Amino acid sequence: MLISIIVPCYNSEGTIGKVVEETMATFRKLENYECEMILVNDCSRDHTYREICRLAGKYPNVTGVNLAKNFGQHNAMMAALHYVRGEAVIGMDDDMQNHPSQIPQFLEKMEEGYDVVFGVFKQRKFSAFKNVTGAVSRFLLHHLTEQPKDIQMSSYWLARRYVVDRAMEYDGSNAFLQFLFFRTTSNIADIEVEHFSREVGTSNYNFRRSLKHFLTFVNYTAVPLRLATIFGTLFSAAGFIGAVAVLIQKLLNPRVAIGWSSLMCAMLVFFGITFLMLGILGEYIGKLLMNSNKTPQFVIRETVTKNGRRLGDQPAGRETEEEVKTPGPPWKPSEK
Repeated sequence: MLISIIVPCYNSEGTIGKVVEETMATFRKLENYECEMILVNDCSRDHTYREICRLAGKYPNVTGVNLAKNFGQHNAMMAALHYVRGEAVIGMDDDMQNHPSQIPQFLEKMEEGYDVVFGVFKQRKFSAFKNVTGAVSRFLLHHLTEQPKDIQMSSYWLARRYVVDRAMEYDGSNAFLQFLFFRTTSNIADIEVEHFSREVGTSNYNFRRSLKHFLTFVNYTAVPLRLATIFGTLFSAAGFIGAVAVLIQKLLNPRVAIGWSSLMCAMLVFFGITFLMLGILGEYIGKLLMNSNKTPQFVIRETVTKNGRRLGDQPAGRETEEEVKTPGPPWKPSEK
């Protein structure tokens, strides 16, 4: 069985070579599987794409994809899906924290009949701040989306080909692959995997990028809009009941003073809720606007394989003229 492995790459010049080498070593030990790798350079600021070109020149089963600008991790994976040929697809990070040695566990779980398998980390090797924000986002996503309650999603996953084919039909500008999987199948499982420490550099996800990625969930659920309706109804009812109570108290005791401090606190709470709901509505309207004006998920500048480079955004499988030979050492027959 051919397994396609997609890796979005951003500033991973020092690690992507290890990811590929470890993956190849893992599949040499598997008798019934072979692999191909699609490495997508998401407009890195270092020499990541040069390293991808070297790997594509060394291994005939490695394809490099260079995006014209930075589109984000999930959009980069959507680009990679257009080049997969395998019966199943594995998505993993480029920093060696999703270690290739864990791949056999995914394959074993898939053989049990599952369509999607997520690797859940036994112990997360992130900073304390990222662990806290990650826990908050997982809690909110569990309650605000249609994510199965007994399933944890992660950036290390396996999905059968028909699942990713359905996911590729999504043409919105803000992709979130895990939610697309949930819309396709409920035959999903979790497995425990080791989370390795980052070998080089630091995480590319700061708070701003993490928040932007988190807000992508509004493309896949209407629960926040329903919450706006519920909050509006509750606070309106509370305000009406409070007004009646104050009126009755004033009629019974005309000397009761009305406090400005309590009034200001109430106004701050109600206006805060109002602006929160307006912000949620703004997110929905913004996503609709971006989708209606056909904002692209990704733009491919060129692709590279052992046979050479193809310039332009060419669909997978289309024959194009070989324009630039890829540098790098030749493929050795002794290597799988």
